[in-house]
Amino acid sequence: MKVALRLVVADDNFLVREGLAALLAEVEEIEVVAMATDTPSLLRSVEETQPDAVLTDIRMPPSYTDEGIKAAKRIRAERPDVGVVVLSQYVEEDYAFALLVDGVTGLGYLLKERVSDVDELVRALREVRRGGSVLDPQVVEALVARKGAGEGPLASLTEREREVLHVMATGRNNATIASTLFMSERAVEKHIGAVLQKLGLVDEHVTNRRVMAVLAYLEAIGPSRSDPSR
Repeated sequence: MKVALRLVVADDNFLVREGLAALLAEVEEIEVVAMATDTPSLLRSVEETQPDAVLTDIRMPPSYTDEGIKAAKRIRAERPDVGVVVLSQYVEEDYAFALLVDGVTGLGYLLKERVSDVDELVRALREVRRGGSVLDPQVVEALVARKGAGEGPLASLTEREREVLHVMATGRNNATIASTLFMSERAVEKHIGAVLQKLGLVDEHVTNRRVMAVLAYLEAIGPSRSDPSR
């Protein structure tokens, strides 16, 4: 039996907060040790309970913009052993960039609709707990589709390498990438090696370089001109 992952859940919406806690309480390998309604109570809960991971909404009082991102960065800075998954209602590439641009270790960005898939959510929490990173597939799709994504080092990627990059950045292992793209695992390994080489990520830590490959999209494209608070 796996050791239970100690989790703090933060969301200002009572129904969402209680719903998440109730959903995860049914998972034997998750122990919800505290719930929070805003950044101060979240930081206080982390200090008091010393959890393994945090699951937090991106928008909380008082401004309802990026409080979750700010809290995630502070938690990671002060307690690098605590993984943080930030939940967002919509695909907001700029917020994903703001969360991950200074370092991807122990951080995740998922859409709230993912919480209905408990196995997926637990996988994400365990991934950030061990120092990995998770990026929502729909966010990856948005990054790939952004205008100008073919500029810079990305222009050197083949179409197949882009497809592999798309899937691997969501945190999938080689076997899952191979199954998704109807390829052999050996072919996947070859394409991943080529992608990381072309994007200059061969020296990064193995648990982080996949998500960092997607950040290369963001860096090449630059901040979106759209309003991230939409």
